[in-house]
Amino acid sequence: MPHPHLFITGFAPFGGSPVNPSAQAAEVLARVGVPGMDVHHIATLPVVGGTGSGSACRALIASLSEWAPFSDGDVLVCLGESMRADCLHVERVAVNRRSYRIADNAGTVVEEAPVVAGGAIAHFSALPVDDLCEAARHAGVPCQPSGDAGTFLCNEILYHALELSHAGRAPRRVGFIHVPQLPEQAAQQGRPESSMPLDETVRGLRAALGFLANP
Repeated sequence: MPHPHLFITGFAPFGGSPVNPSAQAAEVLARVGVPGMDVHHIATLPVVGGTGSGSACRALIASLSEWAPFSDGDVLVCLGESMRADCLHVERVAVNRRSYRIADNAGTVVEEAPVVAGGAIAHFSALPVDDLCEAARHAGVPCQPSGDAGTFLCNEILYHALELSHAGRAPRRVGFIHVPQLPEQAAQQGRPESSMPLDETVRGLRAALGFLANP
C-alpha cells in the first residue's frame, strides 16, 4: 500500500534575519523523510500577507494545485518560526484576524482586519495536537500545544489552509507547527534561551509527524 503524502511548507526569512528555521526544517524533512510518509517540501512561502499576487496564500494555492486530488491519508503541515518559543508549538486554532506587530516583507502593516471577510471566527486544526506533542516529547524533544497561532502570517496561512481543506483544495488533515529560532538567531537578539538547534527541531518534527502515518 502506498504511503500517504505529507506536504510541508516553511516561510522565507523575515524581520531582518537572513534565515528562517521553518524553511530549513522543511528542506531537511523532505530529504531525510518521515517514517511511513512520502514527504514533499512543496513551498517556502513568502512572508507577505493578503491574497494578492506574491502573497503566501497565492503561493500555497499554486503549490497545492500541483498535487490535487488528495487522498484521505494525505497531510498538509505548515511550519513557521516563533521568536519567543523555547520548544515546538503545535497550534490548535487559526483565528480570522490579522494584526501585524511588524511589517511583512512587502512592507505592509495591518491592524485589526479579517483574514477572510465574512469568514468563520476561527478554524480548529485538523491534526491530533496532543498526540503530536506526546510523540515529540517521547523522542526527547520539548513540545507543547498552543492555543492559537498569533495574528501574523503563521496564523493567516493556517486559516487559509483550513479554508482550502474545507473546500476540497487541500488535504483533509491540515495543521501548523511553530519551531523556535536557531541558537545563532536568538543570541543576536539577546534571548539565547528561546531557541533550538536545527537537528533537534527536525528530530522532534519527525517523531511528531510520524504519528500521522496511519490515517
